[in-house]
Order: sequence, then structure tokens, then C-alpha cells
Amino acid sequence: MIKDNLLSKHAKSFNWAGFFLSKKVYEKCSFLYDFCRTLDDIADEKASLETKKNNFRKFKSNFQNKNYSNIIVKNIYILIDQENISKKIVLDLFDGVESDLKDEVKINTKKELIIYSYRVAGTVGLMMSKILQVKDKKSLQGAIDLGIAMQLTNIARDVIEDKKRNRSYIAHNFDSIRETIKIADTFYESSFPAIKYVPIGSRFSIMVARRVYRKIGDNILKQKNLENYNNAGKIYVSNIGKIIQTILSLYDLIKVYFVNHKENLKKNEHLMINEEIDLNERI
Repeated sequence: MIKDNLLSKHAKSFNWAGFFLSKKVYEKCSFLYDFCRTLDDIADEKASLETKKNNFRKFKSNFQNKNYSNIIVKNIYILIDQENISKKIVLDLFDGVESDLKDEVKINTKKELIIYSYRVAGTVGLMMSKILQVKDKKSLQGAIDLGIAMQLTNIARDVIEDKKRNRSYIAHNFDSIRETIKIADTFYESSFPAIKYVPIGSRFSIMVARRVYRKIGDNILKQKNLENYNNAGKIYVSNIGKIIQTILSLYDLIKVYFVNHKENLKKNEHLMINEEIDLNERI
């Protein structure tokens, strides 16, 4: 497996699941992660807002002008060309990151939260599914749901860190954190039938990533109140926990064969997104 990349260095949960991918697919996933991580780092770096905006504009310009001297840009275009990924999906991701480049970020409604989560993570789920050769439209919708679920988990986990950056995606109280995890769980459930149509060689990896990331939410809820949450530091899944979730994913691998893939469970939320973003053009 490829070791010298941002995926193996920074995304421990995803890298764990990536162990179950072929070397070729893992490499493509690392290209995508490197691109996303570069954007995230621009938004989160310890620099002035103007510096962040300048770095963002420069990176976006490099992307739009296909500046292949930037290896991150070159690699993302390899994915776009080989995997038939719409540039509109990538530009949605840029829009999501750009929305964080403000003195103060405040999300006020569920609709704003869902659209933001689509832009910064549902897009990634959609691109990942295309790398995995998923063709079924409902399954691509499920990939968006899994990305949104994971982003909501991130938001519930990072309330303190986000507050330090003057970002308020949800209120800084445990009821809001609990409610966000509850919403995330509905997206995890909606994503499950879609995995049935992921090619068999990559299916187990998605099962593992889904379970391990969802477990972060369970570990957050174990804190029970805001004081414990504030004192817990970065909440994650231990290696033992990852092993347990990997074993449980074997059950999911069997279970998914017996699941009927009917209408997407998050149809209403997709309609919310479609009020601003045409998902059919992206899928």
C-alpha cells in the first residue's frame, strides 16, 4: 500500500478502511484526499483571512486553468478524465470551502447545514463512488448521503475547535450535538442500501469506513453532557474499536444482499439541495 501521502498521515479512519482496497483504487482515493486536504488546510491554516483568501483564489485558479505543474491539480484531473467526474462537483467543493473564509461563519437552519455538508463532503462521497465505478443513480445518491453523514459527524465532534475559529455550524450545547448525530444516523441508514451496488472488490472498504466513522458519533454520545464533551479532547475510535467495527462490517456485507434498494430515504433533503444545486447534473 502507498504510504507517503496525506491520506495515510492524516485520515486514520479512512486509511484503515483503505487497507481493503486494491492498490490502484487506493492510489486514486489518495489523489482525491490530497486535493480535499489541500483545500481544507487553506481554510484552516493559522494565517490572516486575507492570506487564506489569496491562497484559495490561487489554488482555484490553478484548478480552473489546469496548471499541471501543481501535482495536486494534475492528479485531480486524472480522476476527472478517467472516472467521468463532473467539474461541477469539484466547484461545489470549492464553494463549500470558500463559505468558511469569513470572519464569522454561522449556520442558522437545517437546510443551510445540509447544503453546506453536501458541498464539503457529499461532493467527496460522489467523487469517491465514481472512482469505485458505481453507475446506479440511486447508489450515487446514497454516496452523497454517506458523505453528508460523515460531515455531520465531524461537525458534532469539532464544536470546540470550530468555535475557536469563530465558526458555528451548530449551537455549542449537548442537545444540538446529540441532535446532529441523530440526523447523521439517518443519513448513514440511507446510505446503506447504496453500497449493494459498489463493485465487490471495494464494497467491504466502504462498509468499514461507514461503521468506523459512525462509531465516532456513538463515542460522542457517551460523553452524556457538555462538560464531559469539553474535557474529552478529540473524540476518535481506538484501534481496538476499529477492529470490532471491521468484524461487524462482515455482517453488513451479508446483510446488504437482502436489502431492497427503494426510494432514497433522504428524498426531502435532496430536494432541499436541489433548490440551489442541480444534483442530476452532478450524478
